[in-house]
Amino acid sequence: MKHVTTVSMGPSAQDYSFKTKFLGKDFTVTRLGADGDEDRAWDLLRRAQADADAVGLGMIRDHYDVGTRRFVHKDTDKLLKVVTRVPATTGADLRRMLQVRAVRHVQKTLGNYFNNALVLFLSGTVNYDIAVEMSQYTPNLSFADAVLKTGTPAMLTSLSQLEMFATGSTMANGIWAARKLGAVLPKLPKVKQRFLAKEMAKSHVIVGAIEDIRAFAGDGNLKGKTLLSSAIDEESLAWLKEQEVNLAIDICPQPFKEVVGINVIEAMILAATGLEPQDLSDDDLAEIIDELKLTPQLLHPTGQFRNVRRFAFIIHPLSQEAIRMGFPLLPKSTPKRVMDQIEKAAAMVPPMVYCKMTNIVSPTGSEAEGWLISVGGTPKEMLARSPEFTYRRLLAAADKAQKMGAQIIGLGAFTKVVGDAGVTVARRANLPVTTGNSYSASGALWAAADAMRRMGLVEAPKDGRVQAKTMVIGATGSIGSVSARLLAMAFDEVYLAGRDQKKLEALKASILKETPDAKVVAAADYEDHLAEMDMIVTSTSGAGKKVLDITKVKPGCVITDVARPLDLPPEECAKRPDVLVIESGEIDLPSKVQGLRDITLPENIVYACLAETIVLALEGRFEVFTVGRDTEWRKVKEIYKLGLKHGMKLASISGVNGVYTDEDIAKVVELARERRKTWASG
Repeated sequence: MKHVTTVSMGPSAQDYSFKTKFLGKDFTVTRLGADGDEDRAWDLLRRAQADADAVGLGMIRDHYDVGTRRFVHKDTDKLLKVVTRVPATTGADLRRMLQVRAVRHVQKTLGNYFNNALVLFLSGTVNYDIAVEMSQYTPNLSFADAVLKTGTPAMLTSLSQLEMFATGSTMANGIWAARKLGAVLPKLPKVKQRFLAKEMAKSHVIVGAIEDIRAFAGDGNLKGKTLLSSAIDEESLAWLKEQEVNLAIDICPQPFKEVVGINVIEAMILAATGLEPQDLSDDDLAEIIDELKLTPQLLHPTGQFRNVRRFAFIIHPLSQEAIRMGFPLLPKSTPKRVMDQIEKAAAMVPPMVYCKMTNIVSPTGSEAEGWLISVGGTPKEMLARSPEFTYRRLLAAADKAQKMGAQIIGLGAFTKVVGDAGVTVARRANLPVTTGNSYSASGALWAAADAMRRMGLVEAPKDGRVQAKTMVIGATGSIGSVSARLLAMAFDEVYLAGRDQKKLEALKASILKETPDAKVVAAADYEDHLAEMDMIVTSTSGAGKKVLDITKVKPGCVITDVARPLDLPPEECAKRPDVLVIESGEIDLPSKVQGLRDITLPENIVYACLAETIVLALEGRFEVFTVGRDTEWRKVKEIYKLGLKHGMKLASISGVNGVYTDEDIAKVVELARERRKTWASG
């Protein structure tokens, strides 16, 4: 029978004694609390070694390595030296390994959980190994060491700053001398305590001992947070439930009926192996950890875990009117020459948060929240300047998003068209980037197919193909080329329209290689074919330039306008009430979203490019997904399936004047049938 005694600086009211089997040996484990009295702890340790095979020392600071320096806790060293007959440990070596393993375990198990999270360490010096591991996944680390020691209301925000702080012996000395962070709290002005409470409130993850976290908790600043701590007992768990903590990660495994500290487990390992602490290597510990399957505890205090992923999406004004809407103080009578100058000035404004979207909940249980970040340039201003001008604004927005904790960023409207369509931004940004073009293509065709079904003006599919002709204007562009490839699989005949005949022929050859039985026509001069089309997809980057004459379009034609700015402005659409013009395929989100401000769409509906960013966040796919001008049709299908998985639905079909009702569509069909009587060849 092996006997391990742990002497804790904590309360004696929590003492216990139990028998168990560990590493194939029978054990008796006893806890003796010293109630914070070092003299009593000294005496308990002296007595314990008389009949124990190993001794643990708990609720006291370990010796720590910070950077290349080791810091020795004098009180701990003094107490450990009391035990001379048997091995004695604070559990420092095992704790270090379990800390790193806990971070890796959660990161893997919960799917990139710490990616770009805002992580607050109440003491970075105490938890340096965790900080180093966390830095592999997020740059957003902050350390309260300087606040707690000096009262300075400023956080350390990097490992190098933490190491520099720890190296200063005068500053660091008090940290090592304190038994717990709470010991310095009475010396802090209340304003400093409020400062740390605010830091906790804005963090996603908080690392520290439970008793230290409790010292700052209050006013709901732990609601929805993730805490990383050790030896969380039932009383602490009940308190965490009151605070509505989302996830508590206990790095200390609990293989016994009693909640034990890491020092107890390491003391039992020493007793079972007969090794001295200095002889117990990391390889030995790793082998024992794996043999015992010691993994961190993932505790859900509220009973329901919320895995909330975070995204950001860049938007911008499409016109001077949009700028005026964003600044209500500008009167509608503002002269155009003044608005021209305001438009130029707006392009120089730093990125700003337009709104924060929350409560995006997938049927799978995944959740997402994110920020819409506005850059001030209109398409006119972006085209008037070099691509580098816009790149730098997008990179500034990405930097802002990263600092807020976003894990992926999407490019909206014209920002995904400028330059090389996101390639440069994705290469230079610190966040994974997507343009949303894959879901835009999918959504556009989704909407067009639904509209044609509801109108009923084309023949039913024959041999798997719709008996109708379709045209893609801007076919060699990113969305256009993907749309053309998909339409070639579904429609009887597809016309590729654009400015460059050679590029159109190359695209045609590529499509026929994938779909040999398709009927594909490449037409740089496409105006004469408009009257034959049952469906037209416009996907140009003409920034408002006229790309087709709507008066030549066949009655009852469905036009899906994917371009931003639109290829067909309202005044053009008004010329043909017998044609259904769709402003691409917007997406209805799976839950009632909170915080979403006006983006010129009905409530809870977003553009497909934004929806792609949200879907990737819900899926935990923090990767560069769609960039460049050659959107892959494989990704179009993949994002469509992922959208269905996460509850995305095609929104009510919208045109330039809002949502089309069944009555609106019926009216278009009625006018189309009447006009077709005299349409002949167009």
